Amino acid sequence: MPVTNFSTPEKYTYQNGFGSYHESEAIEGALPIGQNSPQKPPYGLYAEKLSGTAFTAPRHENQQTWMYRIIPSAAHESFKEIDSATYHTSLEKDAHTLRQIPNQLRWNPFDLDENVDWVHGLHLVAGAGDPTTKSGLGILLYAAGKDMRNEAFYSADGDFLIVPQHGVLDIQTELGKILVRPNEICVIPRGVRYRVTLPSGPVRGYICELYQGHYQLPELGPIGSNCLANARDFQAPTASFIDDEGSQTTWHLVSKFNNTLFSAAQSHTPFDVVAWHGNYYPYKYDLGRFNTIGSISFDHPDPSIFTVLTGPSDHVGTAIADFVIFPPRWLVAENTFRPPWYHRNTMSEFMGLIAGDYDAKIGGGFKPAGASLHNVMSAHGPDASTHKGASEAELQPRKVGEGSMAFMFESSLMVGVSEWGLKTCEKVQEDYNDESWTPLKRNFVNPNKK
Repeated sequence: MPVTNFSTPEKYTYQNGFGSYHESEAIEGALPIGQNSPQKPPYGLYAEKLSGTAFTAPRHENQQTWMYRIIPSAAHESFKEIDSATYHTSLEKDAHTLRQIPNQLRWNPFDLDENVDWVHGLHLVAGAGDPTTKSGLGILLYAAGKDMRNEAFYSADGDFLIVPQHGVLDIQTELGKILVRPNEICVIPRGVRYRVTLPSGPVRGYICELYQGHYQLPELGPIGSNCLANARDFQAPTASFIDDEGSQTTWHLVSKFNNTLFSAAQSHTPFDVVAWHGNYYPYKYDLGRFNTIGSISFDHPDPSIFTVLTGPSDHVGTAIADFVIFPPRWLVAENTFRPPWYHRNTMSEFMGLIAGDYDAKIGGGFKPAGASLHNVMSAHGPDASTHKGASEAELQPRKVGEGSMAFMFESSLMVGVSEWGLKTCEKVQEDYNDESWTPLKRNFVNPNKK
């Protein structure tokens, strides 16, 4: 069910607003006044800039944050590649052997895994493009049952959009702490370091990693200035730091770099940012606050009206990655087939289910923690039983999706599937097509045929 309540334990405090310029200090007076890099920052801190865009990006696109930390983040040993045998998924191998196939695919619910932590529970399922050229996206599943300890993780490849399906993520980032529960999402931008602990046990969910640009709120066009995901409902953390002076603890920094994992040791905590200001930071959003719109006359609008966040391409109106949700909502359209129509799309559609039943696949094999992929121009739509029910239903105002939340990662790119996604996970439903659409029967009555 939607969280729709921002009350959190006292140690989690947030600043509201999407794309806002925020500032936060854990110790009063830690932020310099009137400049970014004074000769001597307050309290003997070091000034460090984190850039999410090129220095010369247009002002309205420029993303950066100034941090004031105890030790600069450059103070670590050399990175060494982690041998693939030490973690469950060889991201590098999968990233270079993605198979583009036209078949409709659907997966049974993915397993929980209590034996690994966040870093070692990442599995690349599908993707397109190349992080070395900052183009495309990756779609990952995560399943973990152990806390990260003296480790911090970051991706140099792209922004992580994290969609929890099971369990709670306690995420300690350089810029502060975020608590993320099912029916909330979190975005960790490229390069931001963080650690994940699990206060309620094992976790499982989905990730869309955007190699290209950053997630934005979609344009609203004729909708006007409000509805869908409103900027005021996004939350950024406040500064929170660890002072490990005198500690003999060795920390390990894990980098996801071109879909390969590297590790470097350092003698100080990565979470020592006492104050920061900027517009490049992690944030969370409660999907229960999404203000759904739809038809109040006839016909079924395009699913773009359910877009929460978008990662645009260079072509206006075409996304590398859209994050779309299908929350509880009223259907009132007259003389209309209300589920999604049958269609073939130039976009690729990867769907997941957080809870409940998706109203276009009720009672079928699309289950919470499962997924489906309908690639470029792969035909799909309601299964036979859903079509029959919707075609014969009495058209009264009806609320659908109660207790449910389905979502879609939609991309303009042709998405390839990894070896793990096709075989290793052993979750692909081989009879998906036969069960869903083969039972469709001919209803056509030819008036010209005697």
